[in-house]
Amino acid sequence: MNWYITDNTAAAVPLELIPEVSYAAFYDDLSRRLADPRYHVAHYFALPDGDRMRFYCLLLDDEQSQVLVASHALGYYEETALPSLTALHAQLHPFERDIAERYGVEFRDLPWPKPLRFAFDRRNRSSSIDNYPFYRIEGRSLHEVNVGPIHAGIIEPGAFRFICHGEQVLHLEIALGYQHRGVEHAFESTDNRLRQFCLAESVAGDSAVAHATAFAEAVEKLTGHVRPAELERERTLALELERMAMQIADTGALAMDIGYQLGQVASEALRTMTINTTQAWCGNRFGKGLVRPHGTDHPLTPDTAAMIHRNVREIARRFDEVRHDLKSAPSVLARFEQCGTVPREEMLRIGGVGQAARASGAPRDIRTSHPWGSYAKCLHHRSIVKMQGDVMARLTLRCREVLQSASYIDRLLELYERKYAAGENPCPSPDYTAPLRPRSLAFGLVEGWRGETCHVLVTDEAGRIAACRIADPSLHNWLALALAVRGEGISDFPICNKSFNLSYCGHDL
Repeated sequence: MNWYITDNTAAAVPLELIPEVSYAAFYDDLSRRLADPRYHVAHYFALPDGDRMRFYCLLLDDEQSQVLVASHALGYYEETALPSLTALHAQLHPFERDIAERYGVEFRDLPWPKPLRFAFDRRNRSSSIDNYPFYRIEGRSLHEVNVGPIHAGIIEPGAFRFICHGEQVLHLEIALGYQHRGVEHAFESTDNRLRQFCLAESVAGDSAVAHATAFAEAVEKLTGHVRPAELERERTLALELERMAMQIADTGALAMDIGYQLGQVASEALRTMTINTTQAWCGNRFGKGLVRPHGTDHPLTPDTAAMIHRNVREIARRFDEVRHDLKSAPSVLARFEQCGTVPREEMLRIGGVGQAARASGAPRDIRTSHPWGSYAKCLHHRSIVKMQGDVMARLTLRCREVLQSASYIDRLLELYERKYAAGENPCPSPDYTAPLRPRSLAFGLVEGWRGETCHVLVTDEAGRIAACRIADPSLHNWLALALAVRGEGISDFPICNKSFNLSYCGHDL
């Protein structure tokens, strides 16, 4: 089958250059490729195109650093059920479910034909969150436990339905979509570029930099403007600061869940120091306002760079002590080791990404497989991978990534100091008016702290954003949490859940 081959640094793709093939050819070729772990789907979605639906697929080749793009079409009035790819490759389940929910497309033999988000414009209006068809197992020795959708913390809603035999979890089903916000439609309803960037950094509040960077990458590919190296370095710096803050926060949350107060309070203090560093740079603790098209409103200055340099070194030094305490505490090891294990084969089967995949031995990391910006030009990132796939592996990987991010920030700031001393100009101001290429597809693909973050933009004949499709890393990984608790005691669910720390709002777009 013919694919359009591009990479994570190339310009936008004109829609007429994206091959359109028969579904039979698409089905055969994609199912064959996905049998090889080097491939996984970044996005698969459908859009109305005249009197038909056109389906687009972005397939990542992690060995060759290539992005393969292809499409197929289906007439509105064709009473055809498409053979389900999910039946062969579970990683397709969120994409086929989303297409079915939005447009009523039927996928034959789809093993889990349930709504994904309960979108406000879903085709089947009789399907609601109140009548979600939870899986059931009958048996006098079994019982069900429901957690949520309202939780004790200040978090988004989501329902967890456990089927248990005594204390042992046999099955967990996760129902999301309680607050479908229409984020993707909001991008399409405005031409105000600043408003669109404010939307991007609000997709998932704890990943503001990751989502804003993914959106910026897609927009800048559509304008065709080349980013200056200093802007790429500052965006990378912001991404790694965000990674440090959230990995430290999750370390503290895991320590809190087992009553290990030393790890909890030390991590909370260091997380505060990290986000306060971001706030001192741009005025917002989560990095909102930092990423803008073609430039920034908060360019680094020597004083700001020195402050970040000083704080990050101190955070890394103190967090390394926390890390050593955690990995040497018998009470921590007893609770976290061999708990919530997801084997590598399962993680690959469901299309897991990011830190959760790397903790199970699946080296899914856009910084390595599809590098862009400073990751390609000066950092040459090497992924940290653990093989155990348990809660301890996910915690250990977090801890090591904090120190790795600190070392990257150190290198980027040393490079900044050398370039500034040599007379390099600061980053330019944002450009909100650059026209977008008409009838084109562009994607932004970045590695956020949770994992692979993908924004796809499609423009119309006038160069307006006609469609925005977003894949937060949580979309790929919620099924991994359901697998992690099988066979565990239900009392282990909180630490398994925290070890993934997936995003409800990143899913409920």
